[in-house]
Amino acid sequence: MPVSHDLYQDLGCKKEEIEQKRSKDPKLDSLLNKYFDADKRVVEAEDAQSLGDDALKELKEKRVIVKNDIVARLAGQPLSGE
Repeated sequence: MPVSHDLYQDLGCKKEEIEQKRSKDPKLDSLLNKYFDADKRVVEAEDAQSLGDDALKELKEKRVIVKNDIVARLAGQPLSGE
């Protein structure tokens, strides 16, 4: 059974720390919402086995892009789309 990625572990931060920063930063909040939505879509697709390999790979790549933007935002660096 597919499981959700532990973003907080990947970031090396505690959930409470990220949630505190999120409450003060609307852009970070938006990125986290996008990440959790993308992660949910990946898990659902893996569970249902409803997508082909290429489509699943594309979903995972989108999730990685958002994660990289979160890392950049936390580090005060420009985001991929900026």
